[in-house]
Amino acid sequence: MRSHLLNDTTAESYRRSVTEGVERVADKLAATRRPFTGVTPAELAPVIDAVDLDRPLGDASAALDELESVYLRDAVYFHHPRYLGHLNCPVVIPAVLGEAVLSAVNSSLDTWDQSAGGTLIERKLVDWTNGRIGFGPGADGVFTSGGSQSNLQALLLAREEAKSTDLSKLRIFSSECSHFSVQKSAGLLGLGQDAVISIPADRDKRMQSVVLAAELEACRAEGLVPMAIVATAGTTDFGSIDPLPEIAALADEYGAWMHVDAAYGCGLLASPTRRGLLAGIERADSVTVDFHKSFFQPVSSSAILVRDGATLRHATYHADYLNPRRTIAEQIPNQVDKSLQTTRRFDALKLWMTLRVMGADGVGQLFDEVCDLAAEGFALLAADPRYDVVVEPQISTLVYRYIPRDAASPEDVDRANLHARKALFASGEAVVAGTKVDGRQYLKFTLLNPETTAADIAAVLDLIAGYAEQYLGETLVHA
Repeated sequence: MRSHLLNDTTAESYRRSVTEGVERVADKLAATRRPFTGVTPAELAPVIDAVDLDRPLGDASAALDELESVYLRDAVYFHHPRYLGHLNCPVVIPAVLGEAVLSAVNSSLDTWDQSAGGTLIERKLVDWTNGRIGFGPGADGVFTSGGSQSNLQALLLAREEAKSTDLSKLRIFSSECSHFSVQKSAGLLGLGQDAVISIPADRDKRMQSVVLAAELEACRAEGLVPMAIVATAGTTDFGSIDPLPEIAALADEYGAWMHVDAAYGCGLLASPTRRGLLAGIERADSVTVDFHKSFFQPVSSSAILVRDGATLRHATYHADYLNPRRTIAEQIPNQVDKSLQTTRRFDALKLWMTLRVMGADGVGQLFDEVCDLAAEGFALLAADPRYDVVVEPQISTLVYRYIPRDAASPEDVDRANLHARKALFASGEAVVAGTKVDGRQYLKFTLLNPETTAADIAAVLDLIAGYAEQYLGETLVHA
């Protein structure tokens, strides 16, 4: 079994196995004609259940043959131009190269004596991102597993900085369009989900700062503590960006920690034309960025950035076997001192390779392309009598609803839109997402693929309309 360990004696076997795997994936990508096969859980589950994990195949080629039937054949392929579903991006090749390197070397980024150069590369990228945000020299941060973890750590820091002995008095303010991880974090931090005060959004799905001001004042009047305000730069459903300068001013006035969840909108940091949409983000106390959304990185690649690096001490614990206190005086850079995680992948290498090959402008131009595409898609939807589109996009998301030509109840229209999404997914021709707006069923394009065209959008809209009309026609016949 030692022949399967990666080391100096098995380097050639490693080369052959990985090359064969890469060739198979490359062949699959080249031959994929739709984002999904339409397979159902009931169809795929027996195939995987039939695999006996206690009877190994003993050969990488045989395992790759099997992988075709249990995974590769029916995977959802985000690189396809008609994958328009969730916040999943196609990935750039330099980042995939970085993924291959980091997996083989297998550095752990918790301590210097496990990662060396990896530690310094991550710190360099944190500094680079902080510079793009506009933070000063005292800023810091650390890579995380994703936006939910980044938001959790930000609110942990906010809780500790609030210096309240009564957690029941702490309150978090966020838009009704903010990510569910805000409520989840409140629960994990012992505050309870009721500690989160939801602020209504305006017609453009941006937090209403006037209402926020009133809620902050009411909080103060009740003797409660405004612990944090979470502004969103790129909401999951609408891609909307909250009014950051106004929120920053209120955070200053009420002594609240300002966190900006830019998990989606962080691509604007590299945009040659749209960076201004993030004006005010430099006044935040902390920022979440998900490079695996709008920087075209493989999952996972996220970070939490803070304006004052000293606040990261609230995540610091010392273990004699790992990061004893003496290492501080010795100026040994241990990233575990800043992180909620201990063992942690060298995910920063993917972004490093991307910037060294493509440059920030190259990444930003790709994000600009999908933002431009969203503008084209909005024009198509606004001119199409079959659809109601909710809001003009600030970045690259479109939320819309099929509206039948003939009168139908709102409930029937809900069911028709839901059916159309499911039927489209089952066909494998395209993938779109869904959500609810004011209690009604809507559909969503999340545009993160520069290869997608306006023609793709138009074709998918025709497919959706066809499935919805078919459903309504059958409903009418049955009625």
